[in-house]
Amino acid sequence: MRAYRAHRVFRSASVVKILIALDHLERSREADPRLGPMLRSSDDAAATALWRRGGRGAIVERMARRMGLTDTRPPPADKPGFWGYTALSAADVVKTYRYLLERARPEHRDVVLRELRRATRRGTDGYDQYFGIPRAVPKPWAVKQGWSGFGQGASGVVPGDLGLGRPVLHTTGLVGPGERYVVAVLTLQPAGTSYPTAAARITALTRQVCAL
Repeated sequence: MRAYRAHRVFRSASVVKILIALDHLERSREADPRLGPMLRSSDDAAATALWRRGGRGAIVERMARRMGLTDTRPPPADKPGFWGYTALSAADVVKTYRYLLERARPEHRDVVLRELRRATRRGTDGYDQYFGIPRAVPKPWAVKQGWSGFGQGASGVVPGDLGLGRPVLHTTGLVGPGERYVVAVLTLQPAGTSYPTAAARITALTRQVCAL
């Protein structure tokens, strides 16, 4: 395993949707149809509905205990509805994928990976999801991307608040033959960075990571 600052904590953006999906699958008799759009097209409305249904931050607490995630925590107490403010690290993202591959029930694994393999070019919010892994690594891959804060100002930034006011862009997933390698590249971008600029940066960084 190769890592750099693997325990640095970021706000999750849409990467937390994997935890939302697994928690739902493990606690429900059948899969909610909103899981598909949430995972493959990063549908925020679907995520919000499942977040509320699962008890909001309780989802993160349950899954962190089950997976042994040491850096992951729910959103701040004053923002319980903001699933994208979940705190996580690259190390915990890797643990999440390892849990999915090695410990999750096969039928749950199949649901999640089927959708991550089918990640759409654009999310339902119109943002291009093909940065990082999809641009840097040939198929096969299964990815969950995350982005937050683009087009927003940097006012109100407080040290230690997960970089609120600055954009984050994350690329995570399984790559290589048999999807045997886990890649997690999490970034906090300078305030005011455009989405295309951030996407180009993280794609270049992902190429470097995958070339090691």
